[in-house]
Amino acid sequence: MRSATVAFAAVTLASFSPQAALPSPTTAVWQLGPVPIRAYALCIILGIVLACWITERRLRQRGVAPGAVLDIAVWAVPTGIIGARIYHVITSPEKYFGAGGEPLKAFAIWEGGLGIWGAVAGGAVGAWIAARQLGIPFAVVADALAPGLPLAQAVGRFGNWFNNELYGGRTTLPWGLEIHKMDPADPGRAQRDPAGQPVLEPGLYHPTFLYEALWNVGVAALVFALDRRFKLGKGRAFALYVMGYTAGRFWIELMRTDEANEILGVRLNVWTAALVFLGALIYFLRVRGPREYLIPVGVPATPVPPAGGDVSQVDLSRTENGPRAVAPEGYRTVSEEQFQAYRETGEVPDEPAAETTTETDDEPSADHEPPADDEAAPADDEAAPVGDDDVPERDDRAGAAGARPADRDS
Repeated sequence: MRSATVAFAAVTLASFSPQAALPSPTTAVWQLGPVPIRAYALCIILGIVLACWITERRLRQRGVAPGAVLDIAVWAVPTGIIGARIYHVITSPEKYFGAGGEPLKAFAIWEGGLGIWGAVAGGAVGAWIAARQLGIPFAVVADALAPGLPLAQAVGRFGNWFNNELYGGRTTLPWGLEIHKMDPADPGRAQRDPAGQPVLEPGLYHPTFLYEALWNVGVAALVFALDRRFKLGKGRAFALYVMGYTAGRFWIELMRTDEANEILGVRLNVWTAALVFLGALIYFLRVRGPREYLIPVGVPATPVPPAGGDVSQVDLSRTENGPRAVAPEGYRTVSEEQFQAYRETGEVPDEPAAETTTETDDEPSADHEPPADDEAAPADDEAAPVGDDDVPERDDRAGAAGARPADRDS
């Protein structure tokens, strides 16, 4: 009986002990000849590719010509990296400008140090520049990017896993994370003991990189679902992403134990998450409007797309001499009904009536109603002589009033 009691107690205690642990890589940098291949950089690049793929598909669904996301990425990616580095340097100036700091190290982005807040802000500036060049409303670009960006962040967080960094406090949970002591003399590799085994930090730690990655996947699913259900427009899908991300970053940031600057005893990034969340919430509640759809301007007539296809399957550049790349001069914003009709028929809808030329009493249009009986035109023998030059002039005015093309939307 006593042996059975001891065995039961052992099983009970074992059930509350961690049965397993999440391992961490011992190498974060590989040498390809003289070129270092960094896992962190690979994760960032893979995330960018994923975000671009999703954004491209969503832009096409809204009427943007294929390939526009590459033109946007050319601007957004470099400015995003610059913004991320600037935020990191500003919020951690002592590493570069304090006592013993090295100012030139502020440019050494390969040694780590990118802030997501600066990346989003800098990338938004680059995307705005590209959108203006392409004639695409910036809100359309932002909403198309909204679900892809958190997925890119989720992939990028695995770079922190390779680097054995940005983890939380100690834990006894089964998913506790092993952390290696990284070798400062051999960056990107774990320290080794005399027997050649990698050295681990004592205990297990909260895998905050994994918490944030999973949270970001949930944010992407939320944006996908609500955007599909409510057809968000005017940048509200992007605001929804910002609210979702910052809500998760708030509590995850409180779990982290890495060094960080603080305000009133609270990590700086916690304050940033709270303020950005409030700004996005205000925008989401105050801004209203339907989802924007676009029709290209300045391209040859669009043929009728195949059944079940979308505008991305239409060759906008086909001419008599064969396909030739033709970039739209810009885009017109139309309603969903007009866009669906355009997809089905290939016919460009008329410009809004408000943009047509108005008529005046002095310049009657070609379809001007005849005068009433009490204002009848004078008889032939009483009519004023009409010169040959007068008729074309009147016709030109009528054509100008009745057939003048409306200004194009940008």
